[in-house]
Amino acid sequence: MRIAVHQMNSGINTEHNCIAMLGGIAEAKAGGASIYFAPEMSVLIDRDRVRSAKSIVAEESSAAVKLLCQAAKDKQIWVHCGSLPLESADGRRANRSLLIDDSGHIVARYDKMHLFDVDLSTGESWRESSAYKGGDGPVLADTPLGKMGLTICYDMRFPDLYSRLAQAGATVFAVPAAFTVPTGKAHWHVLLRARAIESAAFVIAAAQCGKHEDGRETYGHSLVVDPWGTVLLDMGESEGVGFADLDLSRVTEVRAQIPVHLNRRDIPPLP
Repeated sequence: MRIAVHQMNSGINTEHNCIAMLGGIAEAKAGGASIYFAPEMSVLIDRDRVRSAKSIVAEESSAAVKLLCQAAKDKQIWVHCGSLPLESADGRRANRSLLIDDSGHIVARYDKMHLFDVDLSTGESWRESSAYKGGDGPVLADTPLGKMGLTICYDMRFPDLYSRLAQAGATVFAVPAAFTVPTGKAHWHVLLRARAIESAAFVIAAAQCGKHEDGRETYGHSLVVDPWGTVLLDMGESEGVGFADLDLSRVTEVRAQIPVHLNRRDIPPLP
């Protein structure tokens, strides 16, 4: 089954970002893809919390959400929006993935559980939790690719989440991201391949790339990894839409060779 991955350089203008996504969805459909995948914060990247406030609204009021749902319906293609900054019920922000089917209906929502609160040796300091509320739990969705575990960026550092989703039936993971350059160079490929290998599942990671209007720089290298850990697609550092053909039988083949889910044991707590 063919999928499309959109590597973006999103900025502070939601309209411009949405136009880029609509073009990507059209390209994905023309290229024969069944599902289009966008990166984290696809419709808005803006570290200025005051400036960005006017663009962050509740899901039901979001023009971007309406546009993406309409595009999925018009093009008859599934759309994984990556993630969008939306206002949550308590007034804080949510970093939310939406999965839209080919009739334009939202079939799954996932709010990022693990928030990016780090201090890097480069001097970069990030406190996602200062504005965003973490999600309450994992989400598994039925898709044309099979059962998909929804995760976002920093989640990839927490293998227990992927283990839980795999035990619940996930055969593919979506991991939209806006990875920093220093952490990307050190950890991006190895973490995503590890998540694929240990779960014997496909990993689809659409990423942001390049220098953004708000001053940050992201790593790019959108990846598609198969259940054996083989990289099927690496998009490098440039914007664009890439394609990968997934042989869904590979999940069964790999799990038959190395049945990690059958061999798994509950680990008792340490004394």
